Amino acid sequence: MISTIVLDVGETIVRDDRYWNSWADWLDIPRHTLSTLVGAVVAQGRDNADAMRLARPGIDLPAEYRAREAAGRGEVLDETDLYDDVRPALSGLRELGIRVVVAGNQTSRAGELLRALDLPADLIATSGEWGVAKPQPEFFERGLEVAQATPGETVYVGDHPANDIFPTKAVGLRTAHIRRGPWGHLWADDTTGPRIRRGLAG
Repeated sequence: MISTIVLDVGETIVRDDRYWNSWADWLDIPRHTLSTLVGAVVAQGRDNADAMRLARPGIDLPAEYRAREAAGRGEVLDETDLYDDVRPALSGLRELGIRVVVAGNQTSRAGELLRALDLPADLIATSGEWGVAKPQPEFFERGLEVAQATPGETVYVGDHPANDIFPTKAVGLRTAHIRRGPWGHLWADDTTGPRIRRGLAG
């Protein structure tokens, strides 16, 4: 019996359009160029952040994050970033008595922005707040801890096979793959999981 649904954030409940467009503007490159680079690295099974490393070789991503914040051009999330089906889906799950948790690889700031949207969820948390990120087993163990659920009664929903599907199966959770975003579409039928080099994006 399913008692808890844990959902990823990027390209599961939130579209990443604004995220990548804002990075293209910050790096002063055409949005289409960065979007194409994202698609290229995803097709190769590489980390999303490699798109920015291709656009700006030698880029120091943590330093760029800090510079954007200092310039008043940091992260933004509002209602327009949500997929249209998110609110009704989460509300429907809660009406069924299922505990809804949102947890993904995002910054602490993204967690604050998500909670400000007043989503129909019991808990919203990010890797930046927990100090551990997917695909590390500790991330999913922390998710189970806060959800007060056992692996067998918990489903993790996400778009990214290497971050969301294979590692959750490895720790005993049930999984549901959502076909959204480049990872969700390109790797939907993958049975082994791409190996990626980790970075800040994704």
